[in-house]
Amino acid sequence: MGITAMIPNMTIDGLQSEATKRWGDIYDNEATRMQIMLICPRRERKILELHGDMVEHGQPVIGVFHRPRAEARLLQEQGLDPRDASFQFLDLATSDLGPWMQHLVTTEKWVRASITIQPVPFSVDVPAQRGFENINMLCFRHPDLPAIERYYLPFPPTSVPNKCFVSLPRKQAAEFARQQAEVLGVGRATEPATPEPVVQEEKVEIAPPEIVMISDVVIEKHASVPLPSVADGTSDEPQNVEDAITKATDTGFEEMQAAGEELDSIEELNEPVVEAVPLPSEPLEPQPQQSEIEIEFRSLVTELLANGIEPSEMMDDPRWNNINERATATGFETWPVFLQMTSMG
Repeated sequence: MGITAMIPNMTIDGLQSEATKRWGDIYDNEATRMQIMLICPRRERKILELHGDMVEHGQPVIGVFHRPRAEARLLQEQGLDPRDASFQFLDLATSDLGPWMQHLVTTEKWVRASITIQPVPFSVDVPAQRGFENINMLCFRHPDLPAIERYYLPFPPTSVPNKCFVSLPRKQAAEFARQQAEVLGVGRATEPATPEPVVQEEKVEIAPPEIVMISDVVIEKHASVPLPSVADGTSDEPQNVEDAITKATDTGFEEMQAAGEELDSIEELNEPVVEAVPLPSEPLEPQPQQSEIEIEFRSLVTELLANGIEPSEMMDDPRWNNINERATATGFETWPVFLQMTSMG
């Protein structure tokens, strides 16, 4: 999940020009980016400001809200009261669009459409404005709000000055997204590099050795020479050379077999006996104790729930910002606890 920060008096273009200096280790200049528009009920603006804390994304997401003033009547003519809605412009990586909008579209049934961003007509009294070409932009709208086809700005969307909400991804998520893009070859602004030619190694063939067939070997046979016998004629000694060779071979084989059996029995006796040793069980890790700021935050949410305050209105409590600022200073993330306690996650 991301970490949301607020930067006052800034524009999307201004942050993009400083992105490498601000977030050099997690900002990818080669990733393709896009701008979209979000229209939500006014009461849910604070939740939309921290939406990046609930979403896994790989690149920084920059958002700015615009509040119609002199041009408000141009929206009323289209059937939308600007006092009922908040209007946000987002600049994000193309690969992060799906994860960013998945919960809003699938669970809350936000509507996807196209909208035309136009400069405010000169007939409307706007103190300062700059002309620009019409921009067709992807727009996501809460289902409780009516649809509009045109939205009017005194400046291009990326040049609207206001508080910018920047959702920075965890470094691990940014590194994973960068590696995934390199592997899949998607979401990159540059063309893939041309692979280097593969040089094949020359194979040296070795001639096989000349094979001599057994049938080609000629063995000369020698005549049998009778050996002298003992006096009683019952001797077991071989009577010729061929018998002597046969007996010597049989005797040697029997001796080798006996020696092998004796060696096997010795090895069995000397073989060490390995006993199974039970592994020690790992002790259970103690549960971390709640910090003072977490206890204070949980107490505030519990009190507001008991008083019947809706989760979307809890952030209007004057104690909310003070506790959140102190929680951020100590590294405690309040948003996951808030979602768990209000059953909104």
